[in-house]
Amino acid sequence: MQVGILGFARSGKTTIFNAATRGSATVSPTGRGGGGKPNIGVAKMHDPRIDKLVEMHRAPKRVPAEVVYVDMPGAPEGFGKSVGITGELLNHLQKCDALMLVARAFDDPSVPNDREDVDPARDIEAMVTEVVFSDLAILEKRLQRVKDSFKGAKATERDTLEKEQALLIRIQGELEAGKPVKDQALTADERKALQGYKFLTDKPLVAIANIGEEALPRVQAVEEQLRAKFEARGIGTAAVCGKLEMELAQMAPEEEAEFRRSMGAGESGLNRMVRLCYDALGQLTFFTAGPKEVHAWTVARGSDAFAAAGRIHSDIQRGFIRAEIMGYEDFVACGSEAAARKRGLLRQEGKTYIVQDGDILNVLFSI
Repeated sequence: MQVGILGFARSGKTTIFNAATRGSATVSPTGRGGGGKPNIGVAKMHDPRIDKLVEMHRAPKRVPAEVVYVDMPGAPEGFGKSVGITGELLNHLQKCDALMLVARAFDDPSVPNDREDVDPARDIEAMVTEVVFSDLAILEKRLQRVKDSFKGAKATERDTLEKEQALLIRIQGELEAGKPVKDQALTADERKALQGYKFLTDKPLVAIANIGEEALPRVQAVEEQLRAKFEARGIGTAAVCGKLEMELAQMAPEEEAEFRRSMGAGESGLNRMVRLCYDALGQLTFFTAGPKEVHAWTVARGSDAFAAAGRIHSDIQRGFIRAEIMGYEDFVACGSEAAARKRGLLRQEGKTYIVQDGDILNVLFSI
C-alpha cells in the first residue's frame, strides 16, 4: 500500500512524512521545485493485537503491517491555480494507491506563507481541484486521439472507438459535475478498460491539517470542521502537529510515551495517519501466528481466503487446500489454539470464505 503526500510550498508535508515514517528527510527551506526524486519511507502500523499474540505464542519475531509513504517533490509553479498536475509529479502520483493532501494550518513567522493566509480547508479544496483538472486533461487528450483515429478506421475499429468515446464523454461529464471517477457507476469491464489511464480521482483521498503546537487543545474542533466539509465527499481528514510529531518520532518509544503524557499530545500522528489510510483504502488486517513469528497482513475488505493466501505467498495460494481460521478475540478468550479447537471456534473454511478483520489464518496447501 503506497500513499503519495502532496502539498503546497511550506505546508510541512515533508515534516508530516518524517513524522509518519520516523524518517529524517531534509525539509526544503522553500518547498518549491516540482523536480527531483520523492522521499520514500515505511510506516509500521501499531496494533496492540500483535503484542498480545506475541505474548501468547512466545514468538521471538513480529512483523507489523506497513504503509509506504512517498513524499512528492515540491509543487510546481502554478500549482493551486486550476492548471492540473503534469509531468514527473503526475507520474509519481499515478503510481500511488492513495493520495494524502497536507494543508498548512499553523502560524509561524519564521516560515513564510505563499498563500494569502492560513486556511487549510481552502488549500485542501484547491488541491482536490488540481487532481480533478489533471484527470480532465487526460480525458481531453485521449478524446482528441480517439477523434483523430476515426479517420481511415475500418468498420470494426470504428465500433470500438465509438464505445471508448462514449465512455470517456460520460466520465468527463460526471467529473465536471463533481463526481470523482472512483464514485462513478462503472461496470467491471469499464473499470478494467480504464486501468491504463490511472486517473487520480479514482484513488482514495485523505487530508491532513498541519497544526501548530498552540492548537493541540483544539485538535478535535479542527477535525470536526474538516469532517463537516469533506467527509460527505469520501475524503478522510485529521489534524496533526507535524513539527511535534517529527520530534517525538526520533525518541525512544518509552521516552516518547512519557513526553506525550506530559504534553497531552494524545495518540501518535503516525498511528492516526496510518489508520486513516487503511480506512480510505478499505483495508483490514489478518494474522498468521505461531511460536516462531506473528505476522500482520493487509487485504481489501471483502476479500476471500484465497486472496488472503496470495498475500502470504503465491505458492500458498496456488496450492490452497483449506484454511483453519479463528477470530482474534476467540483465541484470546480461549487462551490457546487447542482450547479454541475444542470449543469449535477454530473453523475449517474454503477459498470463498470472506476474511474478517482480526482473523488468524493457517492455510493448508500442497504444491
